[in-house]
Amino acid sequence: MSIISIHPYGNHFGFFSCCSIKLNDIVTFINSNLKTPNTVDSFNLFMLYKKNFNEDITYDFFEHYNNIKHNEIKYPINYHHSHQFQDYSNIDYKHIIPLIEKYFSPSNNITNKINHLIQKYNIDYENTLAIYYRGTDKSKETQIASFDEYYNQINQVIKQNKSINILVQTDTSQFVDYINNKNLKNIIIVNENHTSYSNKGIHYEKSPTDNYNEMFNLFSTFLIIAKCKYIICGSGNCSIWMMLYRGNNKNVIQYLNGKWCNNISEH
Repeated sequence: MSIISIHPYGNHFGFFSCCSIKLNDIVTFINSNLKTPNTVDSFNLFMLYKKNFNEDITYDFFEHYNNIKHNEIKYPINYHHSHQFQDYSNIDYKHIIPLIEKYFSPSNNITNKINHLIQKYNIDYENTLAIYYRGTDKSKETQIASFDEYYNQINQVIKQNKSINILVQTDTSQFVDYINNKNLKNIIIVNENHTSYSNKGIHYEKSPTDNYNEMFNLFSTFLIIAKCKYIICGSGNCSIWMMLYRGNNKNVIQYLNGKWCNNISEH
């Protein structure tokens, strides 16, 4: 029986960083052994989110892979956790998506939370532009576009659809203040997701219990963003996981290494 145990280098990784590490190790195993593992042990992941370090919380957020009916997994698969910092049009979606379906399908807890948020905020996927601004400590890893640059990209989409709803998701309180001062129409902000004025990273500021409870809302929001008609985002683990759940980068504007990669088709 083939078993792989996911062991990140330390306990300081964010939720979607852990997901990237897990996907990386699964891909490495499949490419080397030409088969999927019988067992994937994720006990050592999500340490910043564990209320009890002796528990495996994986299946609080994800359906168990043995319960999933998925498309055939083919190889070789082109994925590495460093791909968070590449143009998302180059992702090997064809080979990766079956792995997302098998190992990262959302649990019933998350599905129920998604339905709640959609109803509460009256979210219409086909008429929503989602903005994801990841600030706080992300500048340590990659270049981040200015607020004004995000605003300019928002306006370009609004020109195509003046009645579009704008879902704003960020960890940065200053960005929320900035957007609110622009008096844009049809703004949606999921109040369940917290923001910070510091540059520490929210998951480092709070307790594992708080992180655990809040991740249900944040993960659900990311899955909602993945289905929105348009997405404007930066580059990082959270952004690439939105693409992996989306299954493509169509109608996505991504900021990467000082430039915008625009994959919005003209209408």
